Amino acid sequence: MPAWSSARYLKFENERSRPAADLLARVPLDAPEAVVDIGCGPGNSTELLTKRWPQARVEGFDTSETMLDAARERLPGVRFFKADAARWLPDETVDLLFSNAVFQWVPGHLAVLERLLKALKPGAVLAVQMPDNLAEPSHLAMEAAAQAGPWADTLAKAGLARDPLPDKTVYYDRLKPHAAQLDLWHTIYTHPLDGAGAIVDWVGGTGLRPYLEPLGEEERAAFLADYTARIAEAYPARADGKALLWFPRLFIVAVRA
Repeated sequence: MPAWSSARYLKFENERSRPAADLLARVPLDAPEAVVDIGCGPGNSTELLTKRWPQARVEGFDTSETMLDAARERLPGVRFFKADAARWLPDETVDLLFSNAVFQWVPGHLAVLERLLKALKPGAVLAVQMPDNLAEPSHLAMEAAAQAGPWADTLAKAGLARDPLPDKTVYYDRLKPHAAQLDLWHTIYTHPLDGAGAIVDWVGGTGLRPYLEPLGEEERAAFLADYTARIAEAYPARADGKALLWFPRLFIVAVRA
């Protein structure tokens, strides 16, 4: 996939940070000593952690050097390092593993979450938020556009779509045997954005990336034109000219037994 763009991601920083803040508000820890932000991105979620627990040792990791560079510039006093969420494990000192919008990209993430929770010491917390939006028009339009043009064969071979999230009950059954407390919930956010172009720009920094990378410059422009037209139809302008992006997200807070 093309390199993550920290600037494009942070264009919607307020909207992208809100789920992280909502997740953080439900973490039942008063004074953790060691906190790790899994998939820290450009550091917007890490900054929330440092503000809540200024005395804690907060660290973050990501697979993207671009994101890590942005995070280090934003929070020079925090240690950021490169690691893969699918393979990394915490040591026995960690009190909180925090992850905002990362594990939907990790193949077999349910097993990874179970492994991380089991690796924690009793009383430590695993707090995770993931987009649950593959059935939304924003993502259905990606698939429709991918199948509609001369790029269909190219994109069909790319293995584009991430897997849908399992039902909440699957997470409960898998994680509860290792959790003294397990909190699961869904929230649907409503983001007023500046028309179809803004929605395309939003997903251009995340879910749209795998669709664009295999295409040449001309095909990419044509694909984006097709996709933008579909988005304009799916998200018509409201009375104030804004388009409303509905965004479901799944939240998990597990306290290690």
